[in-house]
Amino acid sequence: ESTGFFTKREGATKHLEAGAKKVLISAPAVNPDFTVVIGCNDDKLTNEHKIISMASCTTNCLGPVVKVLMDNYGIVNGMMTTVHSYTGDQKPVDTARAADPIKMIRGRACAANIVPTSTGAAKAIGVVFPELNGKMDGIAMRIPTPNGSVVDLKVNLGKSTTVEDVNTKMKEAASGYLKGILEYTDDAIVTTDIVGNPASSIFSSLWTKVIGGT
Repeated sequence: ESTGFFTKREGATKHLEAGAKKVLISAPAVNPDFTVVIGCNDDKLTNEHKIISMASCTTNCLGPVVKVLMDNYGIVNGMMTTVHSYTGDQKPVDTARAADPIKMIRGRACAANIVPTSTGAAKAIGVVFPELNGKMDGIAMRIPTPNGSVVDLKVNLGKSTTVEDVNTKMKEAASGYLKGILEYTDDAIVTTDIVGNPASSIFSSLWTKVIGGT
């Protein structure tokens, strides 16, 4: 289900009623049987799950990095900012959307502004990793580029570490148990360099920072 019209359970159920054995929604969904992020919780997917959400592109980017940090250090809490190309529901000119200030901001001209807006990607991590439920949040910046996005993740870790150790753990995961899902690079990349890359997440080691050990 990639139309974007049947992301709610009642809509997705129509596919089952029409004869489909399962429904895989390529977006965040409302009340699915399971939300899966490959490499993070796909081992918990069972045959009993009929309506399955693949979450958002941002959650799929965030998930593998969070998993490596969780596995090696533990995460106390965190905040993320995604800098994301504008999407099809935004308009090229200013439009009146609603009295809600967040929705009003989202209605500003997408091709002429950096548009701050809300995102459920960080909170969705709490669905993928229940131990992080309520411990992560985030915001989004929609920008006038045709494709690509960046996630800036800030976390308080449960154990002390260094930039070198974090990068080493990410590199090991990218060549090991998250190979093909998480990609590690120390190249000087920008978004046009990664469009079309099949990896869920590309970790750029040039931007790893550690303050006070955690």
